[in-house]
Amino acid sequence: QVQVVESGGGLVQPGGSLNLSCVASPSGSPIAWYRQVPGKQRDLVARILQSGTHEYADSVKGRFTISTDVVHNTLFLLMDNLKPEDTALYVCKAVRPSGRYFNDYWGRGTQVTVSS
Repeated sequence: QVQVVESGGGLVQPGGSLNLSCVASPSGSPIAWYRQVPGKQRDLVARILQSGTHEYADSVKGRFTISTDVVHNTLFLLMDNLKPEDTALYVCKAVRPSGRYFNDYWGRGTQVTVSS
C-alpha cells in the first residue's frame, strides 16, 4: 500500500505564497495536485505527465508551479499571488504501476485558506 502525505498548507493573506509538499511511500510516484471545496467536485490544479510536460488549470496558470524531487519521491506546488478563491483542501495523487495499468493513491489533503 502506498501512503501519500501532504504538508505545507495554512492561512495566508491575499497576494501571499505557500509551498505544498507531497511524499508518496514506499514506492508510489506523486504526480498531481487537486483541490476540493465542500459540496463541489475535486478539480485538477496541476500535474506532471509521463512525457515530463507540466499542465495547469487555467485559473492558476502563471501563479502556481509544480515540480518534483524524484530522488526523494516528493512533489511540490509553489503557489504565488494567492487569491481567496484558491481556498480549498489540496490533495495529492500518486500512482504505482500494476501490470499494464497504474493504481491511484490519494492523500488526505492539506488545507489552504486565503483570507485577510
